[in-house]
Amino acid sequence: MTRALKASAPFVFAFSLAALAANPLVVKTDKGKVQGASTSDGQVIAFKGIPYAAPPVGDLRWKPPVPSEKWSGIRQATEYGSHCVQTNPFADMVFHDPGESEDCLTLNVWAPKDAKPGSLPVMVWIYGGGYYAGGTSEARQDGQFLAHRNVVVVTLNYRLGIFGFFAHPGLSAESPHHASGNYGLLDQAAAIDWVVRNIKAFGGDPKNLTLFGESAGSFSVSAQMASPLAKDHLQKAIGESGAAFYSSGLAFPAREAAEKTDSDFAEATFHTTNIADLRKISAADLVKASTAKTTPPPPRFGPDVDGYFLPDSVPNIYAAAKQAHIPVLAGWNADEIRAAILLAPQKITADRFKTQANAEFTTNADKFLSLYPANTDEEAVQSAGDYASDRFIAYSTWRWIEAQVKTGSAPVYRYRLDLAAPTDKYHPVAPGAFHSDDIEYVFGTLDSRPQATWRPEDRKLSDQIQQYWTNFARTGDPNGGDLPKWPTYSAADNWQVMHLDATSEAKPDAQRDRYLFLDSVWTTPKQP
Repeated sequence: MTRALKASAPFVFAFSLAALAANPLVVKTDKGKVQGASTSDGQVIAFKGIPYAAPPVGDLRWKPPVPSEKWSGIRQATEYGSHCVQTNPFADMVFHDPGESEDCLTLNVWAPKDAKPGSLPVMVWIYGGGYYAGGTSEARQDGQFLAHRNVVVVTLNYRLGIFGFFAHPGLSAESPHHASGNYGLLDQAAAIDWVVRNIKAFGGDPKNLTLFGESAGSFSVSAQMASPLAKDHLQKAIGESGAAFYSSGLAFPAREAAEKTDSDFAEATFHTTNIADLRKISAADLVKASTAKTTPPPPRFGPDVDGYFLPDSVPNIYAAAKQAHIPVLAGWNADEIRAAILLAPQKITADRFKTQANAEFTTNADKFLSLYPANTDEEAVQSAGDYASDRFIAYSTWRWIEAQVKTGSAPVYRYRLDLAAPTDKYHPVAPGAFHSDDIEYVFGTLDSRPQATWRPEDRKLSDQIQQYWTNFARTGDPNGGDLPKWPTYSAADNWQVMHLDATSEAKPDAQRDRYLFLDSVWTTPKQP
């Protein structure tokens, strides 16, 4: 019996290897094997919580991400990793993970079953949240439905707030690049690098990568396109409501300015300038300090122009044509923050709006009011909502699009989401097409939005958007099949904008004069 077992051992071992190779739930990465799980319909395999970098804790806090350790055996990848420690997450951010932690640098992959290695386009998603909130485990960002359309979807966590964007002279001194502050953006770049090294085994083509994101995620897309660390990995980009371009203030401050603000805060709050001491402070105490109601308030802790990840400001990099020269699809929603105007305790009137216009635009107020008219109170409310959304995020997104058209040497497609959303648990007053409204349409996750009653036109539009986005990821052109024709955004095509609505159609930009005016006023940005 013993001799028989010994004789059969090589065959058993060979059989085990063959079984492992034939198991579609197990994929080998450069750090070890991971085992995912099939989605409920059996059409997609989801791999969750894969570490793409070592935990940024202890002495690795406020350092660029470093490679994760290798592991032996098969690592289970069936549950999301923790979301990153954060401040003031939005009410509609509902996470499905173990909770918050500094040990949070994980990503998730959704791949169609039976995908051949290296065969499918890859879509890498960066979530929004103002660089201080967000995570990948929200149901609305579930990648399985996009993966039904023969793409591989990746979502990633990155450090936030004081953990991801704390700049300090001491950190710059210890950096070989004399840089500090952009750890969250460096996390994103490290995740992109992980995708390039590993995604082939999941079925993705590492040379057909589309980076897409919303709000701060869209800011990040425009910044990754500008960074020498990431731009050569990208073949296409999609931006939804946001860009690292100025509106009435600088998008990202210079490193020196961020260092001064952040180090002054640290010394006033923790009474030390020593980095080793600051790294010993608990995460809870850092969160408490960075959200304290003080005068002056704590810094915002966002990206800076550090001289390494960003050698220059993002607008300057695009102006010099040093960004990624790739196709871009970008736009925003028709009513980004209109609800803030409608729900404001002090109601907008024509007189009040004109007073504000004169105060802000002085000698240009008449021109402003010709573009944002306020002849009646009702018209003033409409114009106030338009301007609030433009100032908040629409104009900066427009500036990114224009910059890419001018120097990007590749097709650009612009959209506006117009379909007004139904009310839901978090938006009890009809909000229009509000900021972040697009996420569920893009991911095909409408049913994840609590207490929303969806209409046939919502489901039709979600299907269209998913087709447009995945067509673009595949070929760099959103068009295909029986979709309404989407022309490129250019002077030659009369600046066509795709209006995503119950009946989607492309039309010449009717608001171009508005953005050209703002551009003329804000060309030389002021310090915030």
